[in-house]
Amino acid sequence: MNKTVNINLANILFHIDEEAYNKMRRYLESIKRSFANTPGSDEILSDIEARIAELFHEKLENERQVISNKEVDEVIAIMGQPEDYMVDEDIFEDEPKSSSSEQKRVKKLYRDIQTKYVAGVSSGLAHYVGLDPLWIRLLWVILAIGSGGGFILLYGLLWILIPEAATTSQQLDMRGEDINISNIERKVKEGFDDIADKVKSVDYEKVGDKVKNGGKTFFDTLGDIVMFFFKIFGKFIGILLIIVGAATIIGMFIGMLTIGTLDWVNIPGVDNFISNPTEAPVWVLSLMMFFAIGIPFFFLFYLGLKILINNLKSIGSIAKFSLLGLWLISLIGLTIIGVKTAAAHAYSGSTTIEEEVYFENPIDTLNITAVTTKLFDNRGHIRVDDSIITYDDDGEEVLLSDNVRFKIKKTKDSIISIEIRKEANGKSFNAAREKSNRINYGYKAEGNTIYLDDYLTAESKNRFSDQEVRVTLYVPVGTVLKYNKSSRRCPMLRANNDRDMNGCDMSDYIWEMSVEGELECLDCTVLEKSNEDQKGHIIINEEGIDINIKDEDGENFEMKINEDGVKIRANDNQDSRDTNVIIIDDEGVDIDLQDDSDSLSMKIGEDGVLLKTKGN
Repeated sequence: MNKTVNINLANILFHIDEEAYNKMRRYLESIKRSFANTPGSDEILSDIEARIAELFHEKLENERQVISNKEVDEVIAIMGQPEDYMVDEDIFEDEPKSSSSEQKRVKKLYRDIQTKYVAGVSSGLAHYVGLDPLWIRLLWVILAIGSGGGFILLYGLLWILIPEAATTSQQLDMRGEDINISNIERKVKEGFDDIADKVKSVDYEKVGDKVKNGGKTFFDTLGDIVMFFFKIFGKFIGILLIIVGAATIIGMFIGMLTIGTLDWVNIPGVDNFISNPTEAPVWVLSLMMFFAIGIPFFFLFYLGLKILINNLKSIGSIAKFSLLGLWLISLIGLTIIGVKTAAAHAYSGSTTIEEEVYFENPIDTLNITAVTTKLFDNRGHIRVDDSIITYDDDGEEVLLSDNVRFKIKKTKDSIISIEIRKEANGKSFNAAREKSNRINYGYKAEGNTIYLDDYLTAESKNRFSDQEVRVTLYVPVGTVLKYNKSSRRCPMLRANNDRDMNGCDMSDYIWEMSVEGELECLDCTVLEKSNEDQKGHIIINEEGIDINIKDEDGENFEMKINEDGVKIRANDNQDSRDTNVIIIDDEGVDIDLQDDSDSLSMKIGEDGVLLKTKGN
């Protein structure tokens, strides 16, 4: 059993056993004796201790691990023995020899504050890429001018993010040189030689000015102020990243557990909830979604911690690459599923059924009744848009939808007929048409009533393929009819030049099919008809655009755009003399504007332009 000693090396606390402590103490004392008469010996020793502390910290797997002789020997082998280096003046004239077996040290990016003009960013980048700092500075000037000052912000950002090479070890790292006793000693000696050269050629007036300025340049002071505010802002950003990252990860985790658990315990209908052509289990989809979204937010969370905690340990390369691999796999998997899902809805197919409707006895009034189903009242179903997955009376899964629309049009003969158009999407035209053919829709004629289902059904395996049914009822001119809404809802009826009419409003009155193909109300009051006339209409269909707007003051605006051209008519009141007309057709342009006693008439055609005016 060995005793352990707590030591403070470069302001870092280490646990070291007594034997290893004695060896390290003798090593540091021998180094101190070697540099006893060397200029800058205190800085050399401080940098050596900082480098040794850095090496110890890299070798420790956790904070409680004790440093043994093994770690001390490894550090001494890296740093070298004091007697291996000369300490006279000749050592500083030649570069230290390096073993041919040693690999070139990787450079680290720092700001070189010794040769700086502003913040040392350019000189630091020059060391990193191996160029003269002058070229980097010229490049900054050109980019700053060319970008309208945008690269000045980038310079400020690099000023904040890139640390300065404050210690000798960091300066050696910046140049890619090995951090050992010889190089640390050489670097410190070079610093003293530079100072000596500057003292010999000093401009004492400038030195006096710098002393008066307190030893700080304008840019140093400005940098301190900027850094202070950016640090506060950075801490705020770090807290925000932690909150956003943690909240997203927790929410995604709860969602993954919820959906995944429903699938694991085989809750009925869950597989049908997601349109998944790949047939992958729902829990796999939820897991991929969690990784695809959660991993980027985890790194945001980790970045927030790094901003708040300066000495936060890295999660390690293995963990980083593992998370990156999971993220890429999840992203690829979701992309494949998304592409296949989109392909499954790429085509639209339809099936049309046309049948004549027969009644046993002649009818005076045709009753149209919308019929619903009690399956909509089943609890526990899963709804997406107009469709749900539920169970029929036999306990079989069935897709149920209320995506059914009714239309009433004038027939060209005296026979009542019905057209049922069923539509669905699929991965190909044939697949879409096959799905539409499997849609179940029913109607029946009984007495003087035709019963129309306000719903459709399909096999649950077809899932959600945008199934819909369009029912068109053709009735002869003069047919009197009454519309009865279903007990569940009021389906919209399309009539009167393809205008949508509220089923609930229509169910209160009796209607008749006119010669113009419009339903006219037979038992509406005069006031209701007047209000209907005042509302006007807006019709947009395959025949063109028909707009008719009226108000209670008698003002009217009409516009028709169709294959014959454009016709616009407007009048300010009920007086037909104040009517303005614009007609654009194959014959040209005809404009007629009238206002009381003033008028303007202009015609543009093959014969030229004819302009007439009349007024006071």
